[in-house]
Amino acid sequence: MDPSFNPTTTPRGRGRHRAAHRPVLAEVARAATEQAGAMAGRGAVVAAAGSGVLLSLIAPPAQAAPATEISTSLGGSPVKGALNSADLNALTAQARESVAAAPMVSVATDAELKVETSTVSVVSAAENEEYQAERAAEAAAEAAAERGASVVSIAMRYLGVPYVWGGTTPSGFDCSGFTSYVYAQVGIDLPRTSSAQRYAGTVVPWSEAQPGDMIWTPGHIAIYAGDGMQIEAPVPGKSVRYTSIWQSGPTFIRVG
Repeated sequence: MDPSFNPTTTPRGRGRHRAAHRPVLAEVARAATEQAGAMAGRGAVVAAAGSGVLLSLIAPPAQAAPATEISTSLGGSPVKGALNSADLNALTAQARESVAAAPMVSVATDAELKVETSTVSVVSAAENEEYQAERAAEAAAEAAAERGASVVSIAMRYLGVPYVWGGTTPSGFDCSGFTSYVYAQVGIDLPRTSSAQRYAGTVVPWSEAQPGDMIWTPGHIAIYAGDGMQIEAPVPGKSVRYTSIWQSGPTFIRVG
């Protein structure tokens, strides 16, 4: 110890001045360290330089907020931090790297864009009504053809069933009992007798007859199978058969 030092007389101002600043710097450094972790998730940048502390807060890209100045006290003097040119350059470099790493879509120079076009036609109400009527007639004809094919298919199942006068079941049929039983399976109810079945539908010419139409002659009725053939329960002593049309001048009747 300097023998000339007298603690009661030697000025201690300088020592007090130095001692007063060290705790402040330590506190600021400690606070900056603690805040760095908390602010990292918000894009904060904390840096210590020289005898002061520079705090700069950079808003995350999603917020797109301007740089915010944060001031702290160092010996009574404020120290401010802001986004400087070095920070901007660093962000710009990162943006360029992100764009360069992004996937690129390339299109050939000779690529052509083709757009399909369709013609729109306008028809009158009368023309539309006529068109709708034609469509309805076509749909009805298709349905009749399908139904007629079903009638023939069902009738063919009973070939060989014996003729029984007044019979209406697969144990025995007469002519009208056979037709009424077959048509009932496609949802068409027919009168019981052949004379009544004559008026159960619409008469069509032989040239337009389709499978599934009925063939009527006085006292007898059968099912048209197409190509000049029919399915019938003929007379006592015979059975249901598939045969050519033998009747003279038959009437074709479309039902359903």
